[in-house]
Amino acid sequence: MGGICLVIWLGWVTVQIRAQSTVDEAQAADVIVVMGAAEYRGKPSPVLKARLDHGLALYNRKLAPLIVTTGGAGGDPVFTEGTVGRNYLIGKGVPSESIILEDEGETTVHSTVAVAEIMSRMGLGSCILVSDGYHIFRAKKMLESRGLRVYGSPRAIKAEAAWRDWWLYARQAVGYGLWRVGVPI
Repeated sequence: MGGICLVIWLGWVTVQIRAQSTVDEAQAADVIVVMGAAEYRGKPSPVLKARLDHGLALYNRKLAPLIVTTGGAGGDPVFTEGTVGRNYLIGKGVPSESIILEDEGETTVHSTVAVAEIMSRMGLGSCILVSDGYHIFRAKKMLESRGLRVYGSPRAIKAEAAWRDWWLYARQAVGYGLWRVGVPI
């Protein structure tokens, strides 16, 4: 019985994740939070670049005066995702004083906890969350659990195979479920 309930719950969450994945809630906020992704020797990966470009477009629309770049080293002994993101945005004309760096997060949980702490210390209560669509639901719930108002804004992506999308949603549902029971992934 418990296994059936778990499967039903995971299916329900997967559908919620899919629904959130295409909704752009971007509106005026205190800060834009760009979730990290891989970097290659100081250069953003295509995924990270797309997230940064989307965050930059929101910043240029003046939806928030600040951008937070997130992400730790991910195995790179020299660069962090957050620092690469910050440098990329500076190269695109964003003033360094408009960028807040979170460069220690090794997982979504670590990054969202750090972002929430930074925002709390700075008196910031709302953010536009930029990531891939399948990732928005889980990261948004993590930030909301810290008392923040969060508006999801997924980066644009080209259409993938439908089965791959559902696999990504299901993986996020499992990650969300684990987070809900205290496993920090």
